[in-house]
This record gives sequence, C-alpha cells and structure tokens, in this order.
Amino acid sequence: MSDHVVLTAKDLDGYLTDQDRDGLRRMHELYDQAIQSFEVLSTSQSERRLAGEKTRLIELYNQMGALMQEITGSESAVRVYSFETPKETHGEVSRLIAKLRDRRTQHSEFLYYVQRAYELLFNFSFGGPDSAGKNHLIVRTPVDDPVQNFAVHKIPDVDSALENSVMCVMLRGALLPSIMMSKEIQEYTSTGYVTPFALFRIRREESRKEADMEYVLDLQRSFFDLETLDGKDLIFADPMNATAGSLVTIVQYLRGQGVRPRSIQFINIIAALKGALRTVRALGDASVSTLWMDPVLNEAAFILPGLGDAGDRLNGADLSDSPRNIIQLIADYGATIANLYRAQIREIERTVLGL
Repeated sequence: MSDHVVLTAKDLDGYLTDQDRDGLRRMHELYDQAIQSFEVLSTSQSERRLAGEKTRLIELYNQMGALMQEITGSESAVRVYSFETPKETHGEVSRLIAKLRDRRTQHSEFLYYVQRAYELLFNFSFGGPDSAGKNHLIVRTPVDDPVQNFAVHKIPDVDSALENSVMCVMLRGALLPSIMMSKEIQEYTSTGYVTPFALFRIRREESRKEADMEYVLDLQRSFFDLETLDGKDLIFADPMNATAGSLVTIVQYLRGQGVRPRSIQFINIIAALKGALRTVRALGDASVSTLWMDPVLNEAAFILPGLGDAGDRLNGADLSDSPRNIIQLIADYGATIANLYRAQIREIERTVLGL
C-alpha cells in the first residue's frame, strides 16, 4: 500500500453542479470589478476619486454578500453565521473578522481573536435553541463566609451530541484551533469530556495552480486509529476552508478503509464559497459551519480577500527544509497555551507518542 494518498482539483470540480459553476462564475465577475477598485484605492491620490471608489466597493461587497446568501440559501448543509443569526450580532463578528484580516494584527492578538472566533462557532454549531434541554453545573466558589458557597449555572445539554466526537486535525494551521474547539467541548459537557484526536499530515502542492492542485496525505506522518473513528462524529476545525481538498482527501481515504462516521462537520472561521460547495457536494452527508464566507479563490488557491496564511499567523513560519512536527509545534506554543489546554495536549501526546 502506498504511504501517500493524492487527490486532484479535477476530482473535486467533478462534484460541482452546473448551477454551482454558474454561481461561481457570477461571483468572479463581481470580484473582478472589486479588483479594479482595489487598484484605484492603492494608487490614486485624488480624495474625490477615493471616496467614490469606496462607495462603489461597498456596493460590490453588498452584491457579493447577497449572491453568496442566494447560492447557499437552499443548501442546508452550509451554515454561515451572518446569514442565520440576528443582525444585532453581525457587527461583533464583522469587527472580529476585520481584526483577523488586518495585516497589522500581531501574533498574540491574532491568537486572541481566533479563540473568540471558535467560542462563537461552538455556540453556533452546538449550543443554539435546538439543543435538547439543559444541564446544571454546581461550582464551589472561593467564598467561605459565612459558609462555603456554591453557584448553580445552567448550560445547554450537549452531552449526547458531543461525547461521540473526535477532533480530526489537518496540520498545521488546524492544530491550535482543534485544541481550542476540544476545550470548548470539555467545558460544555457535564462530564468534562476530552475528545480523542486523529492527526493527519496533509499538504497541497503549492507549486501548482488552483485548477490543477494536488492534495497529498502522508500516512507515515499521520497518527490515527481507524477503529476509534468508525461510527463517530468527526469534527474538523480548520480556520480556513479554501478548496476543501484536504478535507475531502482525508474523508474519502477513511471511507475507503471502511470507516463510516456518524457525522462529519467542518468548522471554519472563513470559508470560500467554492470550498463550502465542494465540501457538501463531494462528501454528501458532511456539513459546513463558518463564521464568515469569502467570495472567490485566486489562481494559487488562496481565499480572496482572505487573511493570508492562517498557519503561519498562528504558528509562525517553518523553515522550508525542516518543518516542525506535531510535538515541536506544541512546544513552540509555550507555557500559557500548554497550561490552558493541558488536557487536550496530553491527549495529543498520547496519540502521537503512544503514552
């Protein structure tokens, strides 16, 4: 058996419908107009022209937002936070995404906003009004005068939905977000459930263009137990869903090995329209929950307008000739992260090192 599994962009595009392709074409036409505005905003010295171009750009983004909502509106497996939640919450999320996009946002602040994003995504995905009933947490407080005090807090009853879950990590940008999502699960389950982890080493051939991209799953550098994945709810918490190629490669490999998940959920901070459509078309019973949706991909398969390389912004850049392994990445997170997510890191170490 080969140690590598390869999927191509052509394989993925074969799942798109004619309606999908028409919607993506219309979106690209709008974004091409936005690119013309970008050029003006980047070069013009005329205040009057800049003001006019900003107005035009706002209108184009309004049109793209409406088109994305139209395209995804009939697809129940694609859930976009700002398309489903009350308008009062949209300003908070829009500002959060703006901070993540901003090239001036430094590493520690970027981590802070990613954590906030996954808190919102957890509640969007699992803690909404459809959750069945409530659980109660009884907490011993530091106050002991006149007697030891306790507090009672109600939380959504999500045990049955989450205690069958496994965090599936698509390295490397997904490692810390997966740890964050596992922590949310631990905090919201009444039992303090710590998810098992399955860790996949997958990369895309960056020398290729989006149209002929290849996705390569390295089985020798992956750590997972097929038996622990069968019948489970598989959660993939990747900050960016550009093309869906890595996710589809992993899931199709697992299915080829006889794994039949109970559910598959892809949870993203930003998903490209094309990546979201490919996910649900290629995998059938998978769902996408995303905080924000971006309109298009460029020729190199990066999301536009995007936020750059999420992995580098979370973890720092690797040297090209010596990429860090999982344990090295965790070590580089430092003591603060290690203490905050110690149960998750212990579970990852057990998976990787067999401890």
